Amino acid sequence: MLGFKVAQSTVSKYITQPSKPPSQSWKTFLQNHAEAIATIDMCVVPTLSFDLLFAFLVLGHGRRQLLWFEVTRHPTAEWLAGQITEAFPWASAPAYLVRDNDRAYGQTFQRRVRAMGIRDRPISPGSPWQNGYAERLIGTLRRECLDQVLIFGETHLRRILSAYAAYYNQARTHLALQKDAPLHRAVQRSGAIVAIPILAGLHHQYVRI
Repeated sequence: MLGFKVAQSTVSKYITQPSKPPSQSWKTFLQNHAEAIATIDMCVVPTLSFDLLFAFLVLGHGRRQLLWFEVTRHPTAEWLAGQITEAFPWASAPAYLVRDNDRAYGQTFQRRVRAMGIRDRPISPGSPWQNGYAERLIGTLRRECLDQVLIFGETHLRRILSAYAAYYNQARTHLALQKDAPLHRAVQRSGAIVAIPILAGLHHQYVRI
């Protein structure tokens, strides 16, 4: 009987104790802080001579803007730390940085991020959906650009990425932005429509003149 009373009092304590509010989900965190989040990822690009290049990409969550890119053959932690510094000069650093758990993001990279006042937010292992914006950017880049051209080397890849980045930010529409571009495009309501070829005609930007 005594044992029953003890068990009953223990159950009553847990029932009457106010429960803590659940912590926000990863998706909610991304939505609530979109304007203050940048995400990074690397894309492997084979060349015509079967070399492997790494394209480092930095994307802003708020407007899906491609903020920075660079190309290397060997993405070391020191090199990546330098790219973060180049991507966010002066007071332009985001509050949060979302990335995967690639070993290339070593101690040198992590120290640089902390020194810039950025809160490092690596995703859970085996959960690429948590870095979905960067994954989607890489998929789009492959389908619309890299799978359509032959890359000769680092200089050529930089030139291709530069042309595509300008198209992606200034002309390509995004459903999440109500069919606007990351860099806002004013609506043109009059004038003749002209097609401007991009990447030798792989894409076009349509404007009125």
